[in-house]
Amino acid sequence: MDHLKARALRKRSTDAERLLWSRLRGKQAGGYKFRRQQPIGDFIVDFTCFELRLIIEVDGGGHSEQIEADQKRTAWLESQGFRVVRYWNNEVLLQTQGVLEAIWQAVEAQQPTESRRK
Repeated sequence: MDHLKARALRKRSTDAERLLWSRLRGKQAGGYKFRRQQPIGDFIVDFTCFELRLIIEVDGGGHSEQIEADQKRTAWLESQGFRVVRYWNNEVLLQTQGVLEAIWQAVEAQQPTESRRK
């Protein structure tokens, strides 16, 4: 059933998620494949690259009221070997280039040592 919920979430993406997806899809992030609205355990994450074990979450205003739940979710995902980075919707929309640069840095940091650019 998670795959059906994930499909529904993909159809209802926020403007920030659509913008970020336009920059991540098609291996634009250092040649790595990202997936959107992907089930992992009991959660559906916004974007993930399984090869890098990297998750990108884009949070709307409602997340300011569920900080504890987000912390538990992040802790569980990290316990599974993922690195989780979070951005607010307004950051993605208003500071797109800065968010993309931070994501590229996260991609670089997660790459296996032998494949990092010289």
